[in-house]
Amino acid sequence: FTSVKLSSLRRHLKTHSDEKRHMCHLCPKAFRTATLLHNHVNTHTGNKPHKCSECDTAFVTRGELSRHRRYKHTLERPFKCTICEYSSVEASKMRRHVRSHTGERPYPCHLCSYASKDAYKLKRHMLTHTGEKRYECYICQARFTQSGTMKIHMLQKHGENVPKHQCPHCSTFLSRKSDLGVHLRNLHSYMEEAVKCRDCEAAFHERYAFLQHRKTHRNEKRFRCAQCSCTCSQ
Repeated sequence: FTSVKLSSLRRHLKTHSDEKRHMCHLCPKAFRTATLLHNHVNTHTGNKPHKCSECDTAFVTRGELSRHRRYKHTLERPFKCTICEYSSVEASKMRRHVRSHTGERPYPCHLCSYASKDAYKLKRHMLTHTGEKRYECYICQARFTQSGTMKIHMLQKHGENVPKHQCPHCSTFLSRKSDLGVHLRNLHSYMEEAVKCRDCEAAFHERYAFLQHRKTHRNEKRFRCAQCSCTCSQ
């Protein structure tokens, strides 16, 4: 990061600090900057100072307003991938997309070898360790740890009148043909640059094959203590 203004540099440096000096007076949360605190307090009070000029919608932050305008009005996608034709409304979605090219998984699970390209998927994965089943089938009340598992259950058990689209390359079922297209592009399309396994020499040109290979390392105990016979997976 570079800036011509010292104030901008100081503001940027706060993003690297874990110090949260700005306390909310309505709940126990704390924030790094006064702006973040101000936006948070607005969520308590219901104050939405940023109003859209093209419709009646209002938002807590200027960033939310910008995203709304791009999604609903301008349809602008300013963030463009330099590797493929993908473009995005949001910078965060572009960062997540680029990881599909690089294979980067910056969010590792501390209980197994799983790692994710975004924080949300890691949170969803952690439910497999806690056993918490937050998703309930509204037909038979069966409960599941992940929403995807519940959707598969509903298709297979209750979906006589729901069209099923099975992936020709794996056992995945999808309810819509468009979802099948997204699945094929994300998991089964050929990648010119191979994704390399961080635990061995294997490399893959298909995301699905890479993910299946990663499972073989899940319970592998590669780290051995130099002073006793103890081995660990991390």
